[in-house]
Amino acid sequence: MNAPAARAGSAGPSRIAESVAADLRQRILRNSLVDGPLPKQEDLMEQYGVSGPSLREALRILEAEGLITVRRGKLGGAHVHRPSWSSAAYALGLSMQGQDITLRDLAGALITLEPMCALSCASRRDRRSTVVPALRENLEQTRLVIGNGPAFTHVSRTFHHILVDFTANQTLRLMVRSLVAVWSIQEEAWADNVQLTDEYPAESQQRAVLKAHESMTRQIADGDGAALDALAVKHLHATQELVLERFGDRIVDASSAAAVRGFRRL
Repeated sequence: MNAPAARAGSAGPSRIAESVAADLRQRILRNSLVDGPLPKQEDLMEQYGVSGPSLREALRILEAEGLITVRRGKLGGAHVHRPSWSSAAYALGLSMQGQDITLRDLAGALITLEPMCALSCASRRDRRSTVVPALRENLEQTRLVIGNGPAFTHVSRTFHHILVDFTANQTLRLMVRSLVAVWSIQEEAWADNVQLTDEYPAESQQRAVLKAHESMTRQIADGDGAALDALAVKHLHATQELVLERFGDRIVDASSAAAVRGFRRL
């Protein structure tokens, strides 16, 4: 591979570092550099014809972007991390928190976008052999945790993740999956909070959620898009209201210790 023109004297140190970072970034995103260690710094310095400080500055740029992790010491070095949907979700969550976006605003976006994912699942020709078995397995798991507030929230939220995961359009899948993940982390924090005060919805309300998921699964199996769209919107409104009634005006949280742990589990 030909390294970019980053020879000493052709540009200032910052421009050289940016040039090296840009080339390494493209190699990572093109999968030329897979997850794992980067070549040794000495080899990269020779390959790009740059000094140690310029290369280290380039690596700092990539580390700040989350594309690599630099480990110090004898067994250290730079390790590649190609961007994933979970890193996109975390970055989106941080951006939403930084812009003071409320849970109510996030809920509105999901009301618009998530039913599209359900409709995509219902339109798949292979839905009976792919989507429906995954949803039915989740329904069985949901039945087992009725009565356990936080566990029920986690498992029932997974139903929504499955709908997104089987969405055909990759861009829509990435976008909605990230939004659903941000919402799920907020909802699980809410579930932990209300569990401590014995305010978690009664088992009858949990069974109502399960019943809606069962109906949506049947409609997906039947390819009944019209009924599915109406039920998906109604169901989202009902389940979101449990959280919004108490926390709707809160800013999205992506930075607390609990939220970060949630994103790491994605």
